[in-house]
Amino acid sequence: MKVIVLAGGEGARLREIIKDIPKPMAPIANKPFLEYLILQAVKWHISDIVLSVGYKKEIIKTYFTTGDTWGVKILYSEEVEPLGTGGAIKKAAKLIDDEDFIVMNGDSFLGIDFNQLITFHKSRQSRATMGLMYVDSTNRYGRVEIDDKGNVIRFSEKGIDVSGLVNGGVYVFNRKIIDKIPDGKVSLEKEILPKLINQGLYGIETKGFFIDIGVPKDYLNLYKDPQILLNAIAI
Repeated sequence: MKVIVLAGGEGARLREIIKDIPKPMAPIANKPFLEYLILQAVKWHISDIVLSVGYKKEIIKTYFTTGDTWGVKILYSEEVEPLGTGGAIKKAAKLIDDEDFIVMNGDSFLGIDFNQLITFHKSRQSRATMGLMYVDSTNRYGRVEIDDKGNVIRFSEKGIDVSGLVNGGVYVFNRKIIDKIPDGKVSLEKEILPKLINQGLYGIETKGFFIDIGVPKDYLNLYKDPQILLNAIAI
């Protein structure tokens, strides 16, 4: 199965720390964060990767080139202007002809068993399957509620300080979801996923390591102590 990595983000909140590089290129243990996502794909024997790039895309393209260093094949879906997460997926999906494909956020890491995720997705004949993570506070992320079969039944807004499941930023999509994404700038999280409730949207919980580097505090904590991430992608 092929992977799209959404790596077009500017990372405005990290600008004072990482300055003139794209957010996914923020350094962790002498490697850009994005490289760990490539290594995670390699760990699960995935070798075809599409990097969706935008802001300062040449930095990403120069570093990863064709992917030979990691034993993968990398193609690039290049945004002329920001398309949002949904728009970026729609554009990048033109480079993939598979019926199902994985999507990963380029600024977060979720330690999930890709084989289990794919098997769950196919067993449910799902249109979209989300990797979910339990956290003590959903305040920053918004809460995702599922039933006992994994059907996503509700999304809650950010700003509610309760424990629960959150979107871990790793998905399996069926190509049919592309028809649900309009042209232009579109948010997957706000405009597409909520419309898929009761229409084949599932979630599966993982116990693995989760980090979103979009907030300076969390990025700096990982920067200072990267071992948990290194352990998570150990091959």
